[in-house]
Amino acid sequence: MAKLLRVNMSEIITKFEPVPEQYLGLGGRGLTSAIVSNEVDPTCHPIGPMNKLAIATGLLGGTNCANSGRLSIGAKSPLTGGIKESNSGGQPGIHLGRLDIMAIVVEGVAEAGKYYKLVINAQGAELVPADELKGLGNYDTVEKLKAAHGDKCSFISIGQAGEAMLTAASIACTDTGLRPTRHAGRGGLGAVMGSKGLKAVVIDPAGGHAPELADPEAFKAAAKSFAKFLTSHPVTGEGLPTYGTDILINILNEAGGLPTRNFSEGRFADAEKVGGEHMNEVTTKRGGVCTHGCMTSCVIRCSGLYVDEKGDYVTKWPEYETVWAWGPNCGVSDLDLIAQIDRMCDDFGLDTIEMGTAMAVAMEGGLLEFGDGPGALEALSQVGKLTPLGRILGCGTKAVGQMFGVKRVPVVKGQSMPAYDPRAVKGVGVTYATTPMGADHTAGYAVATNILKVGGDLDPLKPHGQIELSRNLQIATAAIDTVGLCLFVAFPVLDNPESLGDVVTMLNARFGWQLTVDDVPAVGQKVLEMELDFNRRAGFNKSMDRLPDFFKREPLRPHSEVFDISDEELDRTLDFSS
Repeated sequence: MAKLLRVNMSEIITKFEPVPEQYLGLGGRGLTSAIVSNEVDPTCHPIGPMNKLAIATGLLGGTNCANSGRLSIGAKSPLTGGIKESNSGGQPGIHLGRLDIMAIVVEGVAEAGKYYKLVINAQGAELVPADELKGLGNYDTVEKLKAAHGDKCSFISIGQAGEAMLTAASIACTDTGLRPTRHAGRGGLGAVMGSKGLKAVVIDPAGGHAPELADPEAFKAAAKSFAKFLTSHPVTGEGLPTYGTDILINILNEAGGLPTRNFSEGRFADAEKVGGEHMNEVTTKRGGVCTHGCMTSCVIRCSGLYVDEKGDYVTKWPEYETVWAWGPNCGVSDLDLIAQIDRMCDDFGLDTIEMGTAMAVAMEGGLLEFGDGPGALEALSQVGKLTPLGRILGCGTKAVGQMFGVKRVPVVKGQSMPAYDPRAVKGVGVTYATTPMGADHTAGYAVATNILKVGGDLDPLKPHGQIELSRNLQIATAAIDTVGLCLFVAFPVLDNPESLGDVVTMLNARFGWQLTVDDVPAVGQKVLEMELDFNRRAGFNKSMDRLPDFFKREPLRPHSEVFDISDEELDRTLDFSS
């Protein structure tokens, strides 16, 4: 029977308990948001003892449903001051599902200067002193954990940024090769984990099992059909497996929505040098791996292994958002250097989006010239050394803008915008402004319909229809995150509604439910309502659901567009009362 693991860092004790009744029927983001909303004082200090870190598997976690192993991590965000769920791939979500653990709730704080690892296996869970891991980056941390616990486990860890409680700190999860390359990056949740004194989580799946199914035959048939939808769709079956998420560089550049040099232009002259097509070419030439899954349940396999000129591993294929943040947004066109930066961010435990956007703001503030890739790499290295400059950069875009006196700072609710300019992709601009999570493209990926023409065709330059598009996608995404599916399953779901029917069938076959496809929106809306309620109690109001004013004033080349969706329209995006 599925259970919840409570970890008290103040008393150094662990306790399993049945999933409380109020949390039944929830998983992933739905479960982390419910725990944070119900158990965390919205006015508490994010890195104080009253905050809690919730780690949850999706409803289909541990099953053989394709791409169902995502892990949700939630808390009150040190970066935004509101509720946060950050999502990661890798093996931990699958392994927790195989141990029947729906969620881990980390409470309290350890004695100052003390760090622990949480060791979980089929026999139970315990907190073990981890002084030997203190001060290590994620790569060295994982090497020591492998030596101590073997290579059949999976690991969740923080690097130096999390220990120092920097607000751009991420939480690393290991992939199928036990590399700490999959991150719950957004919102500074690594700082929350560091504040607890929890350096790492070790998950040993030995003795675990796939979850019991109410109807194994129905589940098997639906899982097979769903996987076929994923592998036959042109995005998830062709584009992403071949070129990774970085395929979007040239697509967004052509659309004029690729933020360049701190959101000052919509096109980057050297985009092809850092696009997915070139990454594939370089990787193939050097003997790297172009198609790789971050978790064993993945059938999309959009990742790869990036190697240097000698054929030695550097990092996983940098994601589109990483390449954009440190490439076009900083005026840099050196893919090898961006790969080094990706490796460094993963090692220190930093959100690559927040950090790349912060670096571009620092460049505008005079720290470096746009295009100075080596200078950016050197400045980033200061975070690992925890120098004064490193601490400033490691606290993200808003802090850097304040320290360097920059007026054009692309953040919402304190979190930096990702790789789509809202003046040229207006649907995602609505999502940035209104999601409870702070600027976050994954909360309602309107790029799918605005740019990729998946699920319809809505002109990205026109305000008409963008509110409805973002609202519907935010609801759908909250449901997808609750099930524990990779966001990319949205592509076939948007184009082939039958694939959503397969997901519903699997949920019914897993739990013995009687859901219909029509019940899915209610799940997503319930999650959003919990998150919005938490933020209201934390002091958020409608005036915070806005983009920075320069997006309304400064036309973006090449289209000379501004963000022209009114505040009144934004206010009704997630107004479920009417």
